[in-house]
Amino acid sequence: MKRKIGIIGGISAASTIHYYKRLIDLYYEKYQDYYYPEILIHSLDFQYFTDLENEYRKEEYTDYICRKINGLERAGAEVVIMAANSPHSVFKEIEQIINVPMISIVESTAIKAVEKNYNKLLLTGIKYTMQSTFYQDIFEQNGMKVITPVKKHQEEINSIIFNELVVQHFSSKSKRRFIEIIDNYDVDAVILGCTELPLLLSNKDCDVPLLDTVSLHVQRTLDYVME
Repeated sequence: MKRKIGIIGGISAASTIHYYKRLIDLYYEKYQDYYYPEILIHSLDFQYFTDLENEYRKEEYTDYICRKINGLERAGAEVVIMAANSPHSVFKEIEQIINVPMISIVESTAIKAVEKNYNKLLLTGIKYTMQSTFYQDIFEQNGMKVITPVKKHQEEINSIIFNELVVQHFSSKSKRRFIEIIDNYDVDAVILGCTELPLLLSNKDCDVPLLDTVSLHVQRTLDYVME
C-alpha cells in the first residue's frame, strides 16, 4: 500500500506547484495508471520563512518547520518532504524532533552525483543556500567537492530567483545570464540548488550537466512511497 506524502511547501508557491506536478507526472511515466499516491501540502508563509532565513533566527526557523510537519503527520502523512533546498540546512535538527520519516533533497542529489562519478560541482541557489555548508557537508562525505559562485554572481542568481522565478516570471535574458555565470566555472556539473531554478532551464540549455534537485527528490520520494 502506498504511503501518504506530506509536503512542506509555499517556499515558494511556484516550486510547490512544480513539485506536485512532478510527483504526478513521474508516477504516471513509471506506472501508466491513475492510482496516484495521496498528497498533503502545507503551504508556509513565504515572507516570514524568508525573514527567518535572512535574519538567521535558527531556533524559530526550525520550530516553525517542525510545527508544520507535525501538522502533516496529524493529518495522516507517512513521509514528509520539504519542497525547497534551504530548509535542509536544519534537516538533522528536524529529524531529531519529529516522528515521521523525511527524505532529503541533498542526499537525493548526492546519490545521483556519485552515480555519475562527478568530482567537482557548482552549487547555485539563493544566497542563504550558497552561503551555508549543508551541501558541502553531505557531498564531501561522498568524496566530492562543492564550490559556490563568487559574491557578485551569487547576488545576480539570488535576484533572478526572488524577483522573477518565485512569481513565475521566466525571461530569456535571465536564462542567458544564468548560463553565462555557470560557464565561468570549471566543474563536472551544476547543482540547481533552488527548487525554482529547474523552471528556468534544463540540461538541453547547457553544455555542463545540471542536477535538477526537484526531479531527483521527487523520484526518490516515489521510490520510497511505492516500496
